[in-house]
Amino acid sequence: MRVGILTYHFPPEPAFVPGSLAEELVARGHEVRVLTGFPDYPGGHVYPGWRQRWRHQTHSERLTVRRVPRYAAGDGSARARVASWLSFAGSAALAGRGLLRDVDVLYVHGHPAVTFAATGLLRLLGRTPTVLHVQDVWTERPAARDGGRPGRLEAATRRLYREAAVVAVGSPSMADLVRAGGAAPDRVRTVPNWTDERIFRPTQAGPAVRRLVRRDDRCVVMHAGTIGARQDLETAVRAAAALGDRMDLVLVGSGPAEQRVRGLAADLGADNVRFLERRSAVDMPQLYAAADYQLVAQRDLPELRGRVPGKLQAALSCAAPVVASAAGETAEVVERARAGLSCPPEDWAALADRFWLAAAIPPAARIDMGRRGRDAYLRDMSMRAGVDRIDVLLREVAAQASNGTKLAHSR
Repeated sequence: MRVGILTYHFPPEPAFVPGSLAEELVARGHEVRVLTGFPDYPGGHVYPGWRQRWRHQTHSERLTVRRVPRYAAGDGSARARVASWLSFAGSAALAGRGLLRDVDVLYVHGHPAVTFAATGLLRLLGRTPTVLHVQDVWTERPAARDGGRPGRLEAATRRLYREAAVVAVGSPSMADLVRAGGAAPDRVRTVPNWTDERIFRPTQAGPAVRRLVRRDDRCVVMHAGTIGARQDLETAVRAAAALGDRMDLVLVGSGPAEQRVRGLAADLGADNVRFLERRSAVDMPQLYAAADYQLVAQRDLPELRGRVPGKLQAALSCAAPVVASAAGETAEVVERARAGLSCPPEDWAALADRFWLAAAIPPAARIDMGRRGRDAYLRDMSMRAGVDRIDVLLREVAAQASNGTKLAHSR
């Protein structure tokens, strides 16, 4: 088939799902055309060595990647974010009609950032059958979410749900959210996300990495990734501060809430909370191995209850035990796999209790947690399983279109 992929982020950004999907579809004999932007995640600034320009297209065997300019939302404000989304939508409309006009099926990697681009492209491409793979759902409606225009993003999202032949979601809980958002129940399929398995796999930490992460033999809980509002790491800092020298909390990364979290740790005198600068993805498995647990923390928001953040798949694939301060699907995955400990989000006392218990669990039992987590990942979330499911969906909706049995919403 000729498969189009529309995605806001794509490698060299840490966009494992669309990147590996493109490679695997090519390996299976499909021709793949990717429409995306220039790499700027997570800082909102175009990567060094890259320059935004209009005609930027690369080719390899059966794979074409077209990058289009967009506003770089470096300050992270709601207005700048929406400006980036709308500029990408305009660029995607101009380039996409030529790049994707004769594809057999379109795969949309469905973050809210790509919603305006996707709805615009579907108007231009007409009857092209589409598989929408939802990554994130926003249920809040304040003006800040939509650059001062409440409801605009929600309306575009509802239209996209209606026009897609299939809406794939990462978890059953997210399926409930997209149905509530207007997706037809019989078109919703569950396709869990995967991680970059070439990088995230079990390993041993070298001496230099162990010295970086560990100060002594106390238990180390690590959070690796964005330090933002959704992660609610203030709760983790308060929990760690309550335990003193019983454990260390190591935060690896950066983000818009970093200074606030650092300030809280300083105010609390939390000497057991340490910060390490952002590391390359290839460095993360050794950092995971040097710690005892990986922390997956999320605020208590309706849209996050159905979302499984990518750091969970990465931790499970690396056989790292997990402490989950989260509600919904994230906690359920950890508990089902018996891969760690969980507690309700935004409750520092409950998290302190989990930290205390984590430190008390013997090392051999922690290893068993990690092994069970990796087994669950390989069984339910692996790249092979995910690509198989998406490949089947792409073939089904393309066949429906070519046979004249396309779903009723696009007739």
